[in-house]
Amino acid sequence: MDIHQIPDPNLTFPNDYGTSCFIKNVVKAPNIQIGDYTYYDDPVSPAEFEKNNVLFNWPEFGDRLIIGKFCAIGAGTRFLMGPANHRISSVSTYPFSVFGGAWTENTPPHMAQLPRKGDIVVGNDVWLGRECLIMPGVHIGDGAIIASRSVVSRDVEPYCVAGGNPARFIKKRFDEELIGILLRLKWWDFEPQRLVSILPLLCDPDLEKVKETFKEMIQA
Repeated sequence: MDIHQIPDPNLTFPNDYGTSCFIKNVVKAPNIQIGDYTYYDDPVSPAEFEKNNVLFNWPEFGDRLIIGKFCAIGAGTRFLMGPANHRISSVSTYPFSVFGGAWTENTPPHMAQLPRKGDIVVGNDVWLGRECLIMPGVHIGDGAIIASRSVVSRDVEPYCVAGGNPARFIKKRFDEELIGILLRLKWWDFEPQRLVSILPLLCDPDLEKVKETFKEMIQA
């Protein structure tokens, strides 16, 4: 197989549509990590993902946004980083410190007071529908699907469908056996040519056949 026929993960715009952007190639912040082939689709400005879709990102705060490989991110989906929060441990949540003068002199540093939820972590092969909002500290497992306009404030297990405001569990995509096989297989880590060889299975609706074939692969 000619390796040049395989899509290049280092291209910014991998097809002729001009709306899909492999965002690892345009993100610069040191606390954002994005895997190969993960794309953001937007008819207006897909390459401005970091500016428009990662909100309140101050790397010095210490939290990270980690997105795996082969994720599909719908237009308008946003990730709310930790510095978007306000102090909630005191009587007032107002951020006096950021406005300068006597207010700054008489209050603790703003970011030192904020609650820390941890990193946002999105697994591999995750589909985030249009205009989702992913809150600080949320972990979304491999293969999950998040419905459009959902507000994800809690973790989502691998290969589950979640949706709503706040997003709630709707169903598991597959039975436990197939989910376990997929999590062991980790097809998203395959070398490019090996991945091409299993693409028919990844797109096959005959899940029993897929299950048996992948089971043989992980037992080999």
